[in-house]
Amino acid sequence: MDRCATDAVQSVTGCSLGHRTLKFMDYGKMAATFLNLKTGKAIRVIAKEESRQKAKEMFPEIEDKYAAQSAAYKVMADKDLFDLMAVKIELKREDMPGRPLRRVKCDSCAEYIQDMREIYRREEILCRSCAETGYYTPLTYVIF
Repeated sequence: MDRCATDAVQSVTGCSLGHRTLKFMDYGKMAATFLNLKTGKAIRVIAKEESRQKAKEMFPEIEDKYAAQSAAYKVMADKDLFDLMAVKIELKREDMPGRPLRRVKCDSCAEYIQDMREIYRREEILCRSCAETGYYTPLTYVIF
């Protein structure tokens, strides 16, 4: 998820991208998975789509749908808001919280790549952007 719920997860749990205790994975779904690193137990929390309609029914006098949802979500039972699923997570060593395990330089763009995210092609070390299609296209002029 990459909407307001991400901020809620960070606020409630104290997890953050910067500390590598929060991972963003874009599957286009409103769900979050929580893993206890000590026990290995994990739970997936899925937001129920029907809770939006229920919020509207609970507070029909509130015209703004977001205000109605905010009011309803404060009083709705967890079972009406979420589905829970026990799951197993295989977390790689390089995805653990903490300092980077390794840094290597991309042979094409000269930027550094951390934690085994490099791609080896024809005896070259490449970052994902150089090896595949990146999310940006370098322009020919310099900004600074």
